[in-house]
Amino acid sequence: MAASLSLAFHTRPWRHIAIIVTLLLGALIAAPSHAGDELSSAAQVLSGSASEAESSANTEAHGGIETTPSPRKDRDIQARIAGIFSEIDGLDAVNISVVQGVVTLSGETANEKKAQQAISLASRLTDVVTVNDAINRTLNVQDNVSTVFQELTAQAKGLIKALPLLLVGIVLFALVTWFGVWLSRRQRLWQRLTPNPFVAELLSQTIRVIFVIFGLILALSLMDAETILGTLLGGAGVIGLAVGFAVKDTIENYIASLMLSIRQPFRARDQVVINGQEGIVVRLTSRATILMTLDGNQLRIPNADVFKGTILNYTSNPERRFTFELGVDADDDPLAAIKVGLDAVHQLPFVLEEPRAIGIITQVGDSNIVLEFQVWVDQSNTDFSRARSIAIRETKHALEAAGFSLPEPIYRLRFNASLEQALERFQGQSPERLGSDAPMATADTTPEARGARQSDDAHPARARAKRILQDPGAETLFDARPDDKLKEKVEQEIAQNADETDLLNSRAPKE
Repeated sequence: MAASLSLAFHTRPWRHIAIIVTLLLGALIAAPSHAGDELSSAAQVLSGSASEAESSANTEAHGGIETTPSPRKDRDIQARIAGIFSEIDGLDAVNISVVQGVVTLSGETANEKKAQQAISLASRLTDVVTVNDAINRTLNVQDNVSTVFQELTAQAKGLIKALPLLLVGIVLFALVTWFGVWLSRRQRLWQRLTPNPFVAELLSQTIRVIFVIFGLILALSLMDAETILGTLLGGAGVIGLAVGFAVKDTIENYIASLMLSIRQPFRARDQVVINGQEGIVVRLTSRATILMTLDGNQLRIPNADVFKGTILNYTSNPERRFTFELGVDADDDPLAAIKVGLDAVHQLPFVLEEPRAIGIITQVGDSNIVLEFQVWVDQSNTDFSRARSIAIRETKHALEAAGFSLPEPIYRLRFNASLEQALERFQGQSPERLGSDAPMATADTTPEARGARQSDDAHPARARAKRILQDPGAETLFDARPDDKLKEKVEQEIAQNADETDLLNSRAPKE
């Protein structure tokens, strides 16, 4: 939260200085009256304590309320209360009568506050038994407004007298704050303390906030208003707690950014998959991880999701394996087919010698045997999708050239006798005529016959493919090198945002 406050102060300094100056003015205005109230309360406590002690002494000496009061004491009590009321504004219209030590207050006061003040003062005299309240609260507008106006006038006079002290406090606060801002901008200093740019920025912002708070404490202390500072800090704590609950996701994302900048799970230009989203890493900011998808689009993933999610980094290990399946006829030898397919695969320039490609039998179907080929490539200089496409084509052609058939699914249909008779009547032929007049056509289903038919059918297709692939533009179809256009877009994106802080540091240890 300190970093957030510092960032806000850095972006809008004059607005925050104006707010702090307003707080200083309020503190200066409230400090004298607050101090006066405290002194008055202390005097009341001390007087009350003295009165209680004296009353206790009288009670111990006389055994409680006097049984034979004198009229002289009543007159003394009345004169004493009248003298006190005459010195206090707003109590000069209160009438006092004392009989047998019982004080009755009547007359008028402007408000409830003055009435309670009169009752409190009268009850503090030692010989007073009790006080009866018969005061009429007039709630007169003129009297109340004049009282408030007098108080405001007194505070304004106090503020005018304290203006030099206020100016000194503002200058002191400005100097301390300026020094904190200057110190926080010494980027080389913070980068020497920590190589992590995010932690360095966090330290600089924290120092800035500390100096702002320190300057505010000095200014308020100079004006003897430390109690106002305690109130402000208490209110700031409550507000900070409420704001913390409101921006919980933002704080979580901020902490995740800090952890990612320390752990460094990937570098710029790494090809990764984060929670199912694949792309090339452009940079890591304080809010999101930015990827360039394989489609050439920019993708921003919140750092909280990145920190908690699953990260698959293809660049960490350039060797990557792809697989594909082909089916051969059930009458063919699957191991021989695997041998032919692997020989074709190893002829491709992008296929690695180590680890070597392998082929396995995955299942035996109704009409074919399914073979799976597992091939390794170096994806740092090979396009993964293109390499897989070329490998499938070359393996298929090698199997067909070696006489292996890639059969299609075969379905056998069975009909009951009534359905066969219905079909025969529909054709207008009987089983006898069909057998005597038309010879039954039979199909040779031997592997040699099937291979011959496939060879006859493939000759036109091969001739057509050879003619098309002789075009000069078809050479790119056999090129498995990675697309340079996507790399150029990534480099351009990195260069365009070079001024923005990138939390990925190539010199920091990678997780």
